[in-house]
Amino acid sequence: MKPAPIVRLDFNTRKALLFALTAERLSAYYEHRTWLTEAQGATLAAQWLSRSKLQLALAERRLLSELSDEFARQLAGTLSREAGLYASHEMMEALDPNYQSAFAHDLLDECARLLRERGVEE
Repeated sequence: MKPAPIVRLDFNTRKALLFALTAERLSAYYEHRTWLTEAQGATLAAQWLSRSKLQLALAERRLLSELSDEFARQLAGTLSREAGLYASHEMMEALDPNYQSAFAHDLLDECARLLRERGVEE
């Protein structure tokens, strides 16, 4: 059996993955008062990508994991608990492509900015 070719992820897919990882981190933080580790984030990224038959090198998954950790902690540090719970819920809902949210779109824009700052190509 021939292995599937590795598909290079485009900027929008990386942005969506960063958003999803951030949502998962915030959700875990507000539900369990614990942060996911970088390794847990990288593994979670690999699981999501595999569902779409996509792959990303470990170094890139770790970068997205690190960025999502920084972003989630930044959000949690600037929001009240109630606002953080709302943000976490809204982000998790927005993982459904049929769910529309201006708040989530703003956070996706912020994910794009963070990726550009780290030199991830568009």
